[in-house]
Amino acid sequence: MNEIRINGERLWSRLMEMATHGALPGGGCNRQALTDEDRAGRELFMQWCRDIGCEIRMDAVGNIFARRAGSDATMPPVITGSHLDTQPSGGKFDGVYGVLAGLEVLHTLHENDVTTLHPLEVVVWTNEEGCRFDTAMMGSAVWSGKMPLDQAYALTDREGRSVREELERIGHLGSADTEPVHAALELHIEQGPVLEAEGKTIGIVTGVQHMSRHRIVIHGQEAHAGPTPMEMRRDPVMALSRILPELYALAAQHGPDGRVTFGFLEALPGSSNTVPGRLELTVDIRHPLEDYYREMLSGYQRIVEGACSALQLDFEMQCFWEAPGVEFDTGCIAAVREATLQCKLSGREMVSGAGHDACNVSTVAPTSMIFIPCEGGLSHNEAENTLPQQAAAGANVLLGAMLQLAAQDGGRVISK
Repeated sequence: MNEIRINGERLWSRLMEMATHGALPGGGCNRQALTDEDRAGRELFMQWCRDIGCEIRMDAVGNIFARRAGSDATMPPVITGSHLDTQPSGGKFDGVYGVLAGLEVLHTLHENDVTTLHPLEVVVWTNEEGCRFDTAMMGSAVWSGKMPLDQAYALTDREGRSVREELERIGHLGSADTEPVHAALELHIEQGPVLEAEGKTIGIVTGVQHMSRHRIVIHGQEAHAGPTPMEMRRDPVMALSRILPELYALAAQHGPDGRVTFGFLEALPGSSNTVPGRLELTVDIRHPLEDYYREMLSGYQRIVEGACSALQLDFEMQCFWEAPGVEFDTGCIAAVREATLQCKLSGREMVSGAGHDACNVSTVAPTSMIFIPCEGGLSHNEAENTLPQQAAAGANVLLGAMLQLAAQDGGRVISK
């Protein structure tokens, strides 16, 4: 079979067209899970898949599976994909690049009349970002059995609308059963600066670091900002003033890989001349080494308890999401490594600093990931960017790795 390559111009064109759904003035996207914008993006993807003869099915949590048949219908598929939902001020590439690069692989095989032993599937996972409904990687968690379906259905946004209600509203409440998977790959922008800084084209991802998200609520007493002396206030922000520097110091002590992020802060009642009576914040904690990660969790709890107790403030702490570290499958990693060499691209092995649907998928199927650089390491930002040639390079590695994995079990790729 002659060597084939994906159509980089077509891939880029689709990325730009998808970005028109939920487009923001600064060049990014607001296409949060199960909104009208998300529905439009999902339906555009499904139409592109139908155009090349793919079979579409949707499961009970709205995950979309687009299948290209293999020569043996009894074989489980090799899957790839990511997500189409974005952050409120997200970019054009986070998640969507992995979905549309997977589609481009299928389109390339279609137009070159190539059949694989195993079927190939592109997956769109529902609510990966977890910003509208407060559980990241929700769709893949339900699919992999890590999260009960009813628990996902019951999640609500800040307006009280539930996942189930929104799936029904946009017409994406499916019923397809979960099927076995032969192997899985997820292609993604790095969302960090390492590949760009080292001048590497491909990240061969061997695993994902440990991470969790925590909610802290501190209760004080509302009071007038003028007459109430500082020493007589029950001010939850005073506790925050102690917590922030100590948690940043904790991350530095476990550096260079320790991470703490305060992604949400809300003081109520939110009046400039009233001492807050309630403070809510979230803390994201990450480290690739489990021992250090556990030390950071212990330190976090000690710091919050100490600050609130010293000021005699009531508080609540809750871990509302956790993803243990992951080591990916050696066979899938080897397929990515070999495809990188075949494409004559520079690569390096690395651990992902961000969580991905591949973490959940890896609990039930051999899995790995592929990274490409993103400009300045920026992601979850309207300025998120990669280059057309980088996008094409990653898709070609995905093509090569999927062909290797789909021709296993004594099979071969057939060129008609």
